[in-house]
Amino acid sequence: MSNSAQEGGLSLSLQGKVVLVTGGSRGIGAATVRLFRQAGARVVFSYRQAREQAEALAQASGGESVCRALRRELNSVEDGSALVAAATGVFGRLDCLVINHGIWPAHDQPVARMPAQQWRTTLGVNLDSVFGLVQAGVRQMLDQPMPPGRVRGHLVLIASTAAQRGEAFHADYAASKGAMVSLTKSLSSELAPEGILCNCVAPGWVRTEMSEATLGDPQAAEKALRLIPLGRAAEPEEIAGPVVFLCTPWAGFVSGEIFNVNGGAVLAG
Repeated sequence: MSNSAQEGGLSLSLQGKVVLVTGGSRGIGAATVRLFRQAGARVVFSYRQAREQAEALAQASGGESVCRALRRELNSVEDGSALVAAATGVFGRLDCLVINHGIWPAHDQPVARMPAQQWRTTLGVNLDSVFGLVQAGVRQMLDQPMPPGRVRGHLVLIASTAAQRGEAFHADYAASKGAMVSLTKSLSSELAPEGILCNCVAPGWVRTEMSEATLGDPQAAEKALRLIPLGRAAEPEEIAGPVVFLCTPWAGFVSGEIFNVNGGAVLAG
């Protein structure tokens, strides 16, 4: 790899690879879809409600021959499995699975008064469906021949700084994302010998529709941003870059890592 890099320049090409990105119509997911397409991969991404945005993104990313949007609910194990089956049916294989979808109830909810339904809903979307995606995605990758370089596939889970230091009044969200960190480490130990690398990207505050209610409120934004040494929230592309990098040959010896992309906030809060 080093000789070709010297002769032809640095390449992050993913030509020939097929990627599934969950929650890909907006925010971090949409930025990730665009960047994978720029790297030459064919991409399938899921969306739940934003049909017009999803269809526009797929068209702008090259159209149905290289980028396909699938409308899917992701609330359960079965939903996750069904999405992998549908996505694999589009381009016939799966090389990279990026689990990006999730919900964050924006209202503060003291744990003593948190409705059981809120807990179940958050864990259903943020964790149960993840198990279905991972299980079906791994099965698909194991069915594919081991290529030269001994990397069959990549799993990238999107967690959060809340996974590592908790988040008061958002115990459901923090617990679900903390589980993603543990899952990443468990999957790495189990799957790396099979040629499947699993890593986790942990963003902090990012300017997306999900965070708009907080970052659009001057007082709430000031409280959130003062804990970030860089003094600002990230742009979605700044999260997408590390996600795509972890699926390139340059990250071929990286497994089980929690890639913090939060402006230093996880060390300061």
